[in-house]
Amino acid sequence: MANFSKSNVPQFSVDVYQNEYLPEGGREVNAIVTVTATGGGTIGSAVAAPHLYAPGEGPSAAVVLMVDCSGSMDYPPTKMRNARDATAAAVDALRDGVHFAVVAGTHVAREVYPGAGRLAVADAATRGQAKQALRALSSGGGTAIGTWLRLADRLLSSADVAIRHGILLTDGRNEHESPEDLKAALEACAGRFTCDARGVGTDWEVKEVTAIASGLLGSADIVADPAGLAADFTRMMEAAMGKEVADVCLRLWTPVGTTVKFVKQVAPTVEELTGRRTEAGPRAGDYPLGSWGDESRDYHLCVEVPSAGIGQEMLAARLSLVIPQPGEGVQKLGAQGLVRAVWTDDMAASTSLNPQVAHYTGQAELAQVIQQGLDLRKAGDLGGATSKLGRAVQLASASGNADTAKLLAKVVDVVDASTGTVRLKARVEEADEMTLETRSTKTVRVKK
Repeated sequence: MANFSKSNVPQFSVDVYQNEYLPEGGREVNAIVTVTATGGGTIGSAVAAPHLYAPGEGPSAAVVLMVDCSGSMDYPPTKMRNARDATAAAVDALRDGVHFAVVAGTHVAREVYPGAGRLAVADAATRGQAKQALRALSSGGGTAIGTWLRLADRLLSSADVAIRHGILLTDGRNEHESPEDLKAALEACAGRFTCDARGVGTDWEVKEVTAIASGLLGSADIVADPAGLAADFTRMMEAAMGKEVADVCLRLWTPVGTTVKFVKQVAPTVEELTGRRTEAGPRAGDYPLGSWGDESRDYHLCVEVPSAGIGQEMLAARLSLVIPQPGEGVQKLGAQGLVRAVWTDDMAASTSLNPQVAHYTGQAELAQVIQQGLDLRKAGDLGGATSKLGRAVQLASASGNADTAKLLAKVVDVVDASTGTVRLKARVEEADEMTLETRSTKTVRVKK
């Protein structure tokens, strides 16, 4: 058994990649910021759940599993059985000492285990009891995902833990509450716990599931074949068990006269963070990065600075990593980076695109044109869809995003990837189109 001490948590570092040179009068400064956490108990992201840590030595965590039990889960009948098996597999992957609960979701949310508004503490006995309780899960009723999330929030908030996480499975559209109700639930839960969301089969709405994951800083994916649920749930739970630091924020300070144009995550997925800023003092704001184990992510920062003359330079932004402590200031994670602006008359220097910035600008465009192309296809604008998806093929090919290129090839016939010349396929499997849409934000990292 591995024996990691409680102090063996990740150490954070920040690396900034940019071309700091601007032409005379230039104002826009772009930088790619790589945040890396290393040295925690999940070295190499190899998680030997549920016993990675000696008893009581892992980071304190709580997880709520939300399982769709609406009537549609009976079609085909194997879907409900696969969902029970997947949830049992996730329970098996719980580390000893983790607080957990299982919720059945229909048009209402119901506690399956342990019940009475409590969380169980994972050990051999409670894992066995939870799996026994799962056998009683049956399908019937509607779908109101906001109620599932609110119950998960109540359960998770009852535990004094560092990491709070949800795993949500649905097979249908959120038809028994309004979009406004779901949006309100997401806003109420944002920042309180993270959540991975999965759609099983092909009768669910991609934009609903991805919005849940995006709003709660988790991952979204499709499991087209219910038989694949157990393996996917195990991977999700193992990833959750690898998280060791929660509520990390990127704190961005900018000088007077500087405007933040956007902040977005660009690897491993594209995620817009600009609108999630919370003010953190004069000219400073915090952008939520969620929970971390041993991993690395990339962020694209764009600021607009006051124009200046040749030879002048300035600090355009200062970055640091913090964990806000309500009423107690912040915990600083000891990592920071600087973004600079230098005005030059050297045209070669000022017009050269930084390779990291260029790569991720293309990856963000790739995600955007896939969404636009699929929306146009659904709306019957075949010409517009062909143009957008052709551009997507071109970008995927140029950036080496082989996974996305393979998904695109199931929706279009590629004539020439380098020019983006494609033809829409006459017939496309619904699962293939939904997979492309769900995974459109996944990126490949630039080689640095």
